[in-house]
Amino acid sequence: MNVKATDFLIFDEESGTYVENPEQAVRDDVEKHHWLNVFKTVIKDWRLYLMLVPMIVVFLLWRYFPMYELLGSFKLTEDAKAVADQYYSGFSYFRTLLTGVGNMELSAQFWRAFRNTFLLSFYGLVFGFPVPIIIALFFNEIRSNIARSIYQVLTYLPKFMSTVVMTSLVLMLVKQGSDTSGMQPGVISQLLENLGLISTETAYAGLLNNPMFFRAIYQISGIWESAGYDSIVFFAAVIAISPTSYEAAQIDGAGKMAQMRYVVLPAILSTIVIMLITRIGSLLNIGYEKVLLLYNPNTYVTADVVSTFAQRNGIAGSLKGLASAAEMMNNIIGMLLVIGANTIAKKASDTSLY
Repeated sequence: MNVKATDFLIFDEESGTYVENPEQAVRDDVEKHHWLNVFKTVIKDWRLYLMLVPMIVVFLLWRYFPMYELLGSFKLTEDAKAVADQYYSGFSYFRTLLTGVGNMELSAQFWRAFRNTFLLSFYGLVFGFPVPIIIALFFNEIRSNIARSIYQVLTYLPKFMSTVVMTSLVLMLVKQGSDTSGMQPGVISQLLENLGLISTETAYAGLLNNPMFFRAIYQISGIWESAGYDSIVFFAAVIAISPTSYEAAQIDGAGKMAQMRYVVLPAILSTIVIMLITRIGSLLNIGYEKVLLLYNPNTYVTADVVSTFAQRNGIAGSLKGLASAAEMMNNIIGMLLVIGANTIAKKASDTSLY
């Protein structure tokens, strides 16, 4: 690049000499005092930056520092040694998981867990993702602010229960019965039995002891827990729509359903796409706590996911390197899903995360 003096200087006709360009002088001054200005901004808004400290500490301790332990996926795990001092094993754990070299049983368990992870997440995306949108649309049609506030609080409340409390409620509702002690099955089990949807033997055995019912219970309880809370984002996008759009649609003869279809949904489409991308990014990232509290050896065939597979073989077992490799593969696939979904959304609708 050829740089000339005239790029930074301008000719002053009065003095007949070249002087510094005022705009360039401002840019030079800003660049020269950049860090001083940053320091002044931090001092001025120190309260806001102080509020960032807990979040930074949390991210460092729970997000970045644990990445060091990912080295265990490539090293022979020895509890007596630090990860840095362990011997390098290459991709042996990944080969075991993917191809079954050295342990076919563990490979079969991993692929079963991976399939269950994908199916649980996919069913949650198909059946769970539209529900918050529908709830937000219904909230928008409620004219009474008091009634809407009551309904919103009722739908938000399950989200504020801990996972332990929520799973305990589910276990009580579908618990098994006993003829010897006279204990009746859970309320949901009795209801399904009275409707003829399940047999008496199935009700008394407990729905969560039957692999066939685990996925349905997991999805229904998940929708009940989070659908109301997830609708906040969509409801915020709905109430931001200008009233003139509704008035124009009414003039054209559009009813309530037509307004939802031609006014509301197109207006919140960008929000739906963004939330869908983030949901796809966590498609293989199922929180193991809920599954761990609900499943048992009888339902491993449909309930065991990658996280519980890693917990059972890594923390409870002695295969920490293998468990770390399983979680690492799961997270890498999730990252690729985010990139792919974002790329498709950008080309299809010009809306993306980045």
